[in-house]
Amino acid sequence: MANPIKPGTDNKPAGTYVEVGPKGGKVNHPRTVHIDQGDRLPPTQKPGNGWKKK
Repeated sequence: MANPIKPGTDNKPAGTYVEVGPKGGKVNHPRTVHIDQGDRLPPTQKPGNGWKKK
């Protein structure tokens, strides 16, 4: 599985991202966010988690 994208990363393709665990696995009650081109990915609920494009 690909490594998750770290929170605060910018210049990712616009779209919907879902929160995943440190190794890309599922988390309980994941956040889902939509970003536009040039926006930064927001913080996750728990340190170490990351984002994956849906």
